Parts: sequence; C-alpha cells; structure tokens
Amino acid sequence: MPDQQQSLFENPEERIEALRREIEHNSYLYYAKDAPAISDAAFDSLMRELREMEAAHPEFYDANSPTQRVGGYVGEQFTPVVHASRMYSLDDAMGLEELDAWIDRTIEALGGFVPLCCELKIDGSGIALTYEDGRLVRASTRGDGTTGEDVTANIRTIKDVPLRLRERSAELLADPEAAIELRGEAYMPKSSFDKLNAAAEANGKDGFANPRNAAAGSLRQKDPGITAHRDLSTFIYATASNSSFDVSGQWELLEWMREAGFHVNPDVKLCATRDEVMEFCRSALEKRGSLPYEIDGVVVKVNEFAIQDRMGFTARAPRWAIAYKFPPEEKTTLLRDITVQVGRTGALTPVAELEPVRVAGSTVARATLHNEDEVHRKDVRVGDTVIVRKAGDVIPEVLGPVLSLRPDGASAWSMPSACPSCGSPVVREEGEAAYRCVSIDCPAQAHERLVHWASRGAMDIEGLGVEVIGRLLESERVADVADYYNLTEYDLATLDMGRMNKEGEAIHLGPVMAKKIIAELDASKRRGFARVLFGLGIRHVGKTTAEAVAREFPDIEKLRAASEEQLAAIDGIGGIIAHSIYLFLRTPQNERVIDRLISMGVSMAEEQRGEQKPQTLAGMTFVLTGSLVQSGMTRTEAGDALKGLGAKVSGSVSKKTSYVVAGEAAGSKYDKAVALGVPVLDEAAFLHVLETGEPPASE
Repeated sequence: MPDQQQSLFENPEERIEALRREIEHNSYLYYAKDAPAISDAAFDSLMRELREMEAAHPEFYDANSPTQRVGGYVGEQFTPVVHASRMYSLDDAMGLEELDAWIDRTIEALGGFVPLCCELKIDGSGIALTYEDGRLVRASTRGDGTTGEDVTANIRTIKDVPLRLRERSAELLADPEAAIELRGEAYMPKSSFDKLNAAAEANGKDGFANPRNAAAGSLRQKDPGITAHRDLSTFIYATASNSSFDVSGQWELLEWMREAGFHVNPDVKLCATRDEVMEFCRSALEKRGSLPYEIDGVVVKVNEFAIQDRMGFTARAPRWAIAYKFPPEEKTTLLRDITVQVGRTGALTPVAELEPVRVAGSTVARATLHNEDEVHRKDVRVGDTVIVRKAGDVIPEVLGPVLSLRPDGASAWSMPSACPSCGSPVVREEGEAAYRCVSIDCPAQAHERLVHWASRGAMDIEGLGVEVIGRLLESERVADVADYYNLTEYDLATLDMGRMNKEGEAIHLGPVMAKKIIAELDASKRRGFARVLFGLGIRHVGKTTAEAVAREFPDIEKLRAASEEQLAAIDGIGGIIAHSIYLFLRTPQNERVIDRLISMGVSMAEEQRGEQKPQTLAGMTFVLTGSLVQSGMTRTEAGDALKGLGAKVSGSVSKKTSYVVAGEAAGSKYDKAVALGVPVLDEAAFLHVLETGEPPASE
C-alpha cells in the first residue's frame, strides 16, 4: 500500500497534511457542530490511510497528528503545572430563591439588569488546555485551582479535543502565536459509565461511584491507552485570560470556541431578562435525566467581559458568576430487606437492601439506615416502596416510605437480639443510639480491626489490603493483629487468592509480595506508640486523640497504670473517652493481644527522635489552610513540625484558635479567621516560627 500511495501522490507531505486537515475538519463537524458530513466508515478509511502514509514517511511525524491520540506508557508520576491564572470555584445558589437574590445584588451593584449567559453545569473533572501557535502543548487537571497535574498524554486520547486549532479561529486572537489556556470539563457519558462499571463487576472489581469520579480517575491513569478506552468527552467554556481574545463577552467566546474546533455544550442561552434565566434553570432541571451526560446545575454569568472585570473576585469565587445547584434527585424503589452490618467497634448498623435504581449518576442498591431509632422514625418496612436520594448527590439515603403503596402485613422492623456475625448477645448502652456486639472475638470485628491496624493512618503496612487480609482470615492464618507478626514469607507466598489463571491454576500471592509484606510488618514495629493506640481500634480514639494520650503517657506501662481521672484530665479527652480507654486496657482478651504484640517486638513506647525541642508553642492552637508553596511542605508535615514545638493543630477555626497559617489558595478557614479576628500568618511568618522556635510576634 505505501508503494502505491507513493506513485499516486508525488508529494507525500502534502497528502499527509491534506488528510490531517480533512480528518480534523470532520472531527470539528462531528464534535463541535454535531453535524457529521461523512459516515463513520468513510472517516475510518481516511484515518487508516493517514496511518499508512505516516508509517511510510516517518520524517513527517507530528505529535499533533490525529493518529497520535494514544501515547505510550507514562512511567513517572504526573508533574505539577501552574495555571496561567487561578481556576476559581463558584459560589452556590441552593435554590431559585438564592439565585433570585444574587440577581438582585447584581442589579443593585451595576445599576440595572445586564445580559446573563446561562450554561449547563457539567458534572465532570476540571481541565486546562494550553495551545501555542495553535497547537496543543499541555493539558492539566484543575488541582487546587492554582496548580494541577500534567495529563497531556491522556487528554490527547480524548477524540473531541482538537490537537490543532482551526485556522479561521486565529482571526479573533489578539496574538495568534501566543500561548492561550482554555478551560472546561472532561466527563464520562452515562452509557460509557454503565459499560465501565459492568466490566468491573464482571471481573469481580468495584466500580466507580459516579461518572464524575470515573472521569477524574480516567484522567490520572499512568497508561494513556487505558484513558483512551474510557470514552471520555469534554465541554470547553472558559479561558485563563479574556484579553487573549478579540471578543466582548462569554457568548462570543463560546462561538469562537466552536469555530476553533472545541466541543461546546449546545444548551446555552444569552438571557435578557430575569424570567429567561429562571425558565432556563427550570427547563434544565426537567431534562436533567434525559441528557446523555450528568449535570448538577446551571452556571449563570454576567456576559460582558468589561463588566466582569469591574466586578472582580472574592477570595474564592468571581462576583460575576454563580452556580444554581439542583435539589437532590429523588427516585422510588422497592425495599427488599433490612440487613445488619457489624462494624469495627461492634456497632450494629441496619442497611436497606434496595431494588437497584439509578440516582444522581449511579446505581443505588444499598443505603444505611443508621440505627434502630432511625428505622422507626422513618417507619420503613420490608416490602415498602421507598423514596431514595443522594445526600449532596453522593451518599445514598432513604427518605421514607410511600404509605399508600405499603403491602398488607408489612411489620415494623426491630434490631436482632444476637449478633448476625457471631451469635453473641447485643446490648445498647444508656444514652447511645447504637446496639453493639459484646464479643471481642466477633469475626466481623476481627476483619475490620485487622484492616484498620494495617491502614495508612495506623501501622501503614503496604501490601496488606482488604483482599489479602480477607484471604488470611479465611485460611485461618490470622485471627487478631498479633497474628500478623507470626506470619512467614512461606505463609504469605503460598496464600491462595481465590482466583484462577488462564490455565485453571490457583493464583497465589507469590514470593515477591510476601517478601515486601514481611519487610513492611517489620518496619511497622517501630511506628511509635501513638500509631499503636490508634491501630488497636479503641472506641472513640482517633488519630489525634491517640497522639494526645501518647504525649501524656508515652509507654504502655504508664498508660496501663493510669486511672480514669488521669486519662480524663488530658486536654481534649474527657470522661467518655477516658472510660473507653480504661476498659479496653483491662479487658482480658485485649490484654493478651497487647502482651503478644510486646513479645513480638512491637514498640509500645514513643521513640525519642534526638533531643526534644523546647515546647515554646505549648498551649497554642494552629489551623493550616492552603498550599505551602515556598517550603513545599505538606500540611501533615507542617502540622508535625508545629506539634514538635508543643503546639496543638486543629482542623477547624474557632475563637480559641491562636493562629491560622494561610498558604496559597487559602479557603474558607482563612475567611472565618478574618471574621473571628484570629491572627493569620503567611508562609514566610510560619517558616520563621519553625526556624526560631519562637511564637509569632504580637501585633
């Protein structure tokens, strides 16, 4: 074939370029105009010819050719990309009344109604595309709004992303050769999402919770070939700088984007009145379920760029735009059964087993009912037709029954008197909503306790995931956390993973993973006492509480000797947590596990890592927000540095907060600090505190 093409086309470079432009033109008609001019078969024929021509003439290689959409394997982590300007969030209007109030404020600020551009709010993953001299050179995720991740190779696989801008679009660029950054959403169509999750289920794997998560996960694949098979699409709708374009407003910008070859959502409207805005929003809500992609609201923008510039931004969002968020989508379905799950701490949770129904982008088959009181309050019964929604469009929730459809004989549900996992009696302590299994040997608790011990926040044992732990339990190699440290490489290498290879042979964990896990188990022995306390799964004891206890009682013997009163006196502990710790340490089964851990070399004392620094920040509470760009420290690292000087680090701002450390793109914690009059430190002031060990100078 290449020899025949050489004879037909005297100038192969011209033919290759002609094919590229023809393919790009038809991609533009298909994706941007939704008006294909040729059949899929004809398009495939052009693409096949181009591949053959490029193979015969590698000297004319172009990374932006339509044939280069699927790149090779990317072996390194994604590199950070700083956006040309901040990608702001949007303020939300949680109903038409709040949207109406925003329009009132805008009219008051501007002295009258101005045209507003209404666009569907795509439920996808934010992206930024950079073009230089009309060619795609870089693509990134939204990240924290200031810095994203370079996913250029993956974005190139998305068929509706133009690799080169159409020549006619250059007429409206201030400088056709300058770099421009365009922004939008990568999303996964509903049909593609259903296929992806069906394939995952067929392979015994968990699917994605919703199309938005699926799109975000697909963008961050290390292998672009995987992204290519995920069938992502895009809608582009914004730019990093309006000054790059010779257009006066959002409506004209969208028209330019279509002409340039981008996939622009057709459901947009330039509204000249308040009533038109409201009607667009109501119409969008009505057709939400019939669209082939997920939307969760409508974005309303002041159309004219000059007015946008005049209105400006708050700390987190533009004043000239708002997102009208749809109310939670509600569906009805059949309540097949109410089952009971046993959690890590023995709590029994009733769960609604539902006839599968699609709600807010994903299929819902189960939903927690929290506790027996909640079941009775909602009066849901097996056999009921119930109303289901997703709280925040994420967590499945049963609102209540449709009483007119209740079957005859449906009886009220009650919590079983015995644990469904081990048959032991269940009890409900005074003042609590939950029933609990009293047996520490309960298999359901054993699995969760084993998983918790190996988790990142606890002993951080890489390789001991849920699947491996499940197989260890089933094969009776472990029953409690102390059993981990009796495992040998042979035990792990020969662990049957419950799957077969193509030859029908059992798949085992293998020697490589076995060696790695044994090394991780050995390293976990030196994680420190605070992690051990957290890993033991003592009720009410989270990571922060465990750290506070370990600071006051830095080894197990001191802690065992402590009274409830001494425990309750620790800052932030109190009587309930103190009682829980005291009882846990005096339960015979737990004492035996702790003694076995000690005998196997698990450290039950806080390591003194060199000379302890003077506790110059003792009594002070810090809150961290934003990114520490100058130092490159994570917030966890920054928090540990503050704790090393005696400070307490909190996740929320209150009047008792001593200082808020605000890095780049500081969020709502910064705003609350300003409102409460809490002192705010920038990164330079924060680093000075760490370097000198001295509290910040008083104002």
